[in-house]
Amino acid sequence: MPLTDTEIKKAKPRKAVYRLSDERGLFLQVSPSGGKLWRWKYRFEGAYRLMALGNYPDVSLAVARERHATARRLLASGVDPMAVRRSEKAARREAADHTFSRVAGLWLEHWRVDKSAQHVDATRRRLEANVFPALGSRPISAIEPPELVAMAKMIESRGAADLAKRALQATSQIFRFAIAHGYAQRSPPGR
Repeated sequence: MPLTDTEIKKAKPRKAVYRLSDERGLFLQVSPSGGKLWRWKYRFEGAYRLMALGNYPDVSLAVARERHATARRLLASGVDPMAVRRSEKAARREAADHTFSRVAGLWLEHWRVDKSAQHVDATRRRLEANVFPALGSRPISAIEPPELVAMAKMIESRGAADLAKRALQATSQIFRFAIAHGYAQRSPPGR
């Protein structure tokens, strides 16, 4: 018989961990400290797996069932839901590691080879002063065209149209570098 919100709210801690079963392997695990964790026990390629779906009350019964249904659909299509979760987490971590400012730094090291020290320093300072405040902390693969337009308009609003043009040229080169090195899949169009 499926769980109800009332049963979940009434669940009190015991000396040992116990479970309140919902359906199709979904259950609420209640710890001696009073913590309540949604879990799903499933079988993939002959081995049992245990997937956490969130803490109650942060994750309600309805949300836990929704997450459970999504994971079951993945399993039904022959995909391990835990593997999908791990790859998504790795992709988020990698995107966070490849911010615009970090990739721009790599580009600058690559680009500077045949440039004068003065030109390299001026380009670096232009990026730090004008581009990084707008885009620096963003994952390069997540930057969209409106962000580039907003950055350029912000620079132009200070009466620095030439500086805005140079900033867009540099960002274009940085995006080409990012694509060539696998940090981004595409360059925002419309630059």
